[in-house]
Amino acid sequence: MTSLPAPFTLPDQERQLRARRSRRRRESATAYGFVLPAIIVILGLSVVPVIWSLLLSFQADDLVTPSRWVGLDNYRALTEDPHFSQAVENTLLYTVLYVPLSIVLGLLLALALNRRIRLVGLYRTLIFVPFIISETAQGVLFSFILDPQFGAANSVLHALGLPSQGFLTDPGQALPVLVLISLWSGTGFCVVIYLAALQDVPPTLIEAAKLDGAGRWHLLRHVVLPTLTPVSVFLVMWQTLMALQVFDLVYVTTKGGPLGSTTVIVYFIWEQAFKNFTAGYGASAAYVLALALLLVGGVMRLARRRRSDTIEGAAR
Repeated sequence: MTSLPAPFTLPDQERQLRARRSRRRRESATAYGFVLPAIIVILGLSVVPVIWSLLLSFQADDLVTPSRWVGLDNYRALTEDPHFSQAVENTLLYTVLYVPLSIVLGLLLALALNRRIRLVGLYRTLIFVPFIISETAQGVLFSFILDPQFGAANSVLHALGLPSQGFLTDPGQALPVLVLISLWSGTGFCVVIYLAALQDVPPTLIEAAKLDGAGRWHLLRHVVLPTLTPVSVFLVMWQTLMALQVFDLVYVTTKGGPLGSTTVIVYFIWEQAFKNFTAGYGASAAYVLALALLLVGGVMRLARRRRSDTIEGAAR
């Protein structure tokens, strides 16, 4: 009687290895399944628009007819465009006024609210609330308040015996008024950040300085402010980036007027793309702004790194 052939089976070690590989493939497929929606959103809303707008900046495109490749002509035209130059000047002036004022006011208010005073929680809330109001709502609110004919601001000036002001309709006042509106809402962010940072100032340093006879001014100058330096650098960078991208407030209140006195870069980009239908020209202006933002971020990072190297060198 002939014996039956033994069934072909894999060794136990190889079978376990195959099972492990199969399990890893299933886990990888599951992980990619969870991550894939986020990847699609990032590619669709960030990477693809960035690449598409870069290509658009080298074309003449009115969003209706087929586009035409023009190379660097859009960028050359920007250098000769007086409206773009005015937008750059307005943006820089807005940034120069808004950033230091918001940080200094935020620091002063944070120092005042860091003390044990009555109803301090209410004061902190009232200062922070304007920050969470959208710029569109702020624009609508202040358009009513600052209306030259029916606004409450001129009514107060009349009651005080002062002449009426044009505010947002006066070319000489519109941009400073926009800065004041931005300070009303943007200072609260600086206050919150500085209040959190003040909690991290080592009490031992303050006590040691007091024992050495340091007064309030010397305590602030030589102990508190050096401790807050990293936070101040962050706020300068953040507020600068926000100031360079201001748009909503300008769109709601002045629409770039009067006489272009409040036309900032982002509003100029919107105007070129969706009002004048010169999308390629607007895209080139957007990339000029992007390069400016990268330059600001790079300079801030370099300055912070040099300061850290200096401090480490002094510590050694």
